[in-house]
Amino acid sequence: MAKKGSPATADSSGTKLIAQNRRARHDYEIIDTFEAGIALLGTEVKALREGKASLGEGYARLDRGEAFLYSVHIGHCAGGNRFNHDPERARKLLLHRWELQRLIGSTEEKGLTLIPLRLYFRRGRAKVEVGVARGKRHFDRRHDIAKRDADRAVERALANQRRDAD
Repeated sequence: MAKKGSPATADSSGTKLIAQNRRARHDYEIIDTFEAGIALLGTEVKALREGKASLGEGYARLDRGEAFLYSVHIGHCAGGNRFNHDPERARKLLLHRWELQRLIGSTEEKGLTLIPLRLYFRRGRAKVEVGVARGKRHFDRRHDIAKRDADRAVERALANQRRDAD
């Protein structure tokens, strides 16, 4: 997994992960996901290849039938000059018309939002995985934590039982 400021890392499928929003799955219930291209400037692509991106505060919004990505930080590349890009500018998401129609329909529901989950290169093109999400309430998070703890306890008990049987 790529950390902030480290170069992108490749996985077995040929996809190079640049950045990941780990808090999204903790704070939101992900209902559906979409893969979208991003309209980038040259210096932004260079910065992404160096791994200088952060999705932490990012979100997507639909404006006039188009999708835009906001508050995603793409830092300056090492070989930049005075014509560098604005690190937090709005970036257009490249989606098919039917995907946009589906997103418009799903975000009109109350409480749903678009959150960037992962930023990566696939076949040399920058892509972002966008999730249609509903914010979790505090008791939902507590329920998830309790379930995770119970699963760990079961795994521990099974491991101890297997070890004792050997």
